[in-house]
Amino acid sequence: MPAQAVDPVLRRRVSDLEREEVADVLRDAAGEGRLTYAELEERLETLYSSKTYGELVELTADLPNGLRPPGAPATTPQYGGTVVERGPVINTILSETKRTGAWLVPQRQEVNAVLGDVTLDYTEAEIPFDDIQIDVKSILADVKIRVPQNAIVLLDSNPILGSVSEQESGLKAVPDPNTNPAAPKRFHIRGTAILGEIKIKRGPRLTKRLGLT
Repeated sequence: MPAQAVDPVLRRRVSDLEREEVADVLRDAAGEGRLTYAELEERLETLYSSKTYGELVELTADLPNGLRPPGAPATTPQYGGTVVERGPVINTILSETKRTGAWLVPQRQEVNAVLGDVTLDYTEAEIPFDDIQIDVKSILADVKIRVPQNAIVLLDSNPILGSVSEQESGLKAVPDPNTNPAAPKRFHIRGTAILGEIKIKRGPRLTKRLGLT
């Protein structure tokens, strides 16, 4: 019986950068309690010896932000696919937290980061609200918020020996396919940075803009 054909995408060789991005997905899942730390160590060991995209898909197939095989439906957004007004408070202390890929955005989000890193990427997320409120406190921490290219950002900043900044996308000519020019979302961001840094960026991250992921 002839062997079943394997999609060329699944056979594609992966880069170190792609392995590191999958490692971030696995660490986030462990931090959320989806994986035990024993499972995390086992998957990371397998990850760093993986050579193809198909192997990475298998490692993250049971996670909300995992990679998908070609033609597969989108992953279920976080929070169980239920629209929520206020999301769980993100408290990051001496660690790292990321919200990237397909996740369901709450209308209100509070972030407290102390000596850690937080990334909130809204460029691929499902945003059911026109107005999103984000309250961020960064103490000796680095917080990055990435909004859609056409988003309206209303920033209330309070840096104390720290920095709160809004940066433009470096490649403005490349459109963001996940934004609707007729309906820009409004992000009300209140940022307090105490010896820390809060950065607001626009458009998808570089690897997405260049078609690398």
